Amino acid sequence: MNRIALAIHGGAGTISPEVMTPSREKIYRAALELSLQRGYAALAQGGSALDVVEVAVRALEDSPLFNAGKGSVFNADGQHEMDASLMNGSDLRAGAVAGVQNVKNPISLARRVMEKSNHVLISGSGAFEFAHKQKVELEDDQYFFDQFRYDQWKEAVGTDTVQLDHSDKEKKFGTVGAVARDVNGHLAAATSTGGMTNKKWQRIGDSPIIGAGTYANDASCAVSCTGHGESFIRAVAAHDVHALMLYKGLSLEEAVRMVVHEKLPPLDGDGGLIAVDHNGNIVLDFNCSGMYRGHVGADGEFHTAIFR
Repeated sequence: MNRIALAIHGGAGTISPEVMTPSREKIYRAALELSLQRGYAALAQGGSALDVVEVAVRALEDSPLFNAGKGSVFNADGQHEMDASLMNGSDLRAGAVAGVQNVKNPISLARRVMEKSNHVLISGSGAFEFAHKQKVELEDDQYFFDQFRYDQWKEAVGTDTVQLDHSDKEKKFGTVGAVARDVNGHLAAATSTGGMTNKKWQRIGDSPIIGAGTYANDASCAVSCTGHGESFIRAVAAHDVHALMLYKGLSLEEAVRMVVHEKLPPLDGDGGLIAVDHNGNIVLDFNCSGMYRGHVGADGEFHTAIFR
């Protein structure tokens, strides 16, 4: 049976239920559902898993609510440095960008890297030059300006404080991502982020690193992570889910549980991940109080959630 499936996330962390008012929750859920709608429309029309995850992540990048694309946080210099990656499960092709500026949708630039270059990961000014050559849509600095993000930065600027937060005074990881299984049984994963508020030295987290923040393989699963990037890199978290399934024979649910609740916590790995396996099973799990998330299966019913 060809079970199409799509799951998305908009970041995980200690999101306090007290801070999340009903009106605010409604806004976040609507943004998540819009991403699901756009991804599912492509999925239902027979689109490839790769097309679907790109479309879903673009919708999240276009929202100021999430720390990716338009909603990206400010670095120590008051600028935006964005990272993104995606991977195709059928042939293990992948593309990624790190530290890019003024690119409206970094996930689409990552796909161009995969399809129009001989590389997997490019960064900084080189990535911007590539974006210009590929005629990827660019925006000026004002497009990425968000007052809430700016206020966050002003609190931290001039200090060594690096904030992972995304909610009022709350620690939160605002990475976005998507995983999908298409009608042909192929898998894909995509992840995009603006990184840390007040980050220095062109710091790069797990999101653009294949195997750490993003991984897809038709033989097992597709995974997109969100959390404390350094810990997810050290745990090679996304690939570890695949390895536990392929080499140890664990189910998707068992593999995700082991990575999220056993392997990441000793490394201070707060966060979570979303995953779909080759049978269309979906798992969305996290080891903190909440994760913005949503999923839709063959029945076409959209499900969104923030807390447990």
